[in-house]
Amino acid sequence: MSNILIIKTSPRTGGNSDALADEFARGAAEAGHNVETVSLARKAIGFCRGCLACQDTHRCVMRDDADAIGQQIHDADVVVWATPVYYYSVSGQMKTMIDRSNPVYGTDYKFRDVYLLASAAEDEPTTADGAVTALKGWVACFERSRLAGVVFAGGVNERGDIAGHPSLAKAYEAGRSVGR
Repeated sequence: MSNILIIKTSPRTGGNSDALADEFARGAAEAGHNVETVSLARKAIGFCRGCLACQDTHRCVMRDDADAIGQQIHDADVVVWATPVYYYSVSGQMKTMIDRSNPVYGTDYKFRDVYLLASAAEDEPTTADGAVTALKGWVACFERSRLAGVVFAGGVNERGDIAGHPSLAKAYEAGRSVGR
């Protein structure tokens, strides 16, 4: 049984990437995993100042919601990032949280598997490539981790457009398959 942290990064709660996250969570919970979900939508998370004090203290000098989320990332066995694709990359909220997770770098973090769940209005197969690249850059800094899976839902823009989309079943199955 794994401890799974799902980070919803959309500023629009209840949107399409949140639906992917919810299906991943449902599949993982049904498979017997402990699932915790955090939404960044109403969190106070400032931009990284680049001071690098966290490399010595493993804590950020800024005291906001990113500090606790970083600790959750550190303690999770599996980290799942859910994002809308904005301008062919991750949401600004996701990028800011990635930067603010810097205190985890150089620690004895637990996570090995990292997943990306992404939704976008455009439905070309390459639409999420920039988001994948952004997350791969973060994963590469954590040598014991790997990008274990990507689920992309294209052609969904308005809240609820994802209903019936095949990506929901893929997200559910990815959650059920964690650790296999």
